[in-house]
Amino acid sequence: MLRGGADIAKEAGAFVLGGHSVDDPEPKYGMVAIGELHPNRIVTLARARAGDALVLTKPIGTGVLTTALKRDLATAADLAEAVRSMATLNAGAARAMRATGGGVHAATDVTGFGLLGHLHNMLMASGLAAEIDAASVPLFPQAAALAERGAVPGGTKRNRDALSPHVSFAARVPEPIRVLLFDAQTSGGLLIAVDPDRAGALLATLEREGTPAAARIGRITRAGVGAGAITVG
Repeated sequence: MLRGGADIAKEAGAFVLGGHSVDDPEPKYGMVAIGELHPNRIVTLARARAGDALVLTKPIGTGVLTTALKRDLATAADLAEAVRSMATLNAGAARAMRATGGGVHAATDVTGFGLLGHLHNMLMASGLAAEIDAASVPLFPQAAALAERGAVPGGTKRNRDALSPHVSFAARVPEPIRVLLFDAQTSGGLLIAVDPDRAGALLATLEREGTPAAARIGRITRAGVGAGAITVG
């Protein structure tokens, strides 16, 4: 684990400077990143605009898949694609955003709060709402089937409980897909709000960068029913 962390830190151009020890029966390994950011390269989650396209750079479902592995409902081979994705830095996605120039208005990573949770945070910060096309959201293989079998982590359930007042689903969206849209992710991708006229260019650049996914999954709308509202169809 230590070697893997050091290798990824090196790939990211970071230096590992130190740490501390924890005496615990369960192995734990965490890192904190401290650095500097050029003021002209800052992309926050607070500047999305009505009409922006929403683009996602990694599939979702890692929470369900890892829970299934712990419950012997899946094998390590079943998680191979998700593991490759989790081990992939978001550096390529960040380069693609920069290459799109001023077309990218806002972005966030997708981690513990799940896709809808991090989108909700973006919408609240920007004072807007959003529409998601559930069929366009990329999923890891077997994630939907394992969600249907009940391999749902506690974090995913808490996300759903917290966000349900802000999310409305069309009747046609299957229950396993609803679960996955709330699924707590580990090392997820970026969710990017981009000018719709520049969305095609961003998707093409993401594909050239070889990101695990490059999918247009919805759009930002005006907050007619309240900031933070998400409609999933």
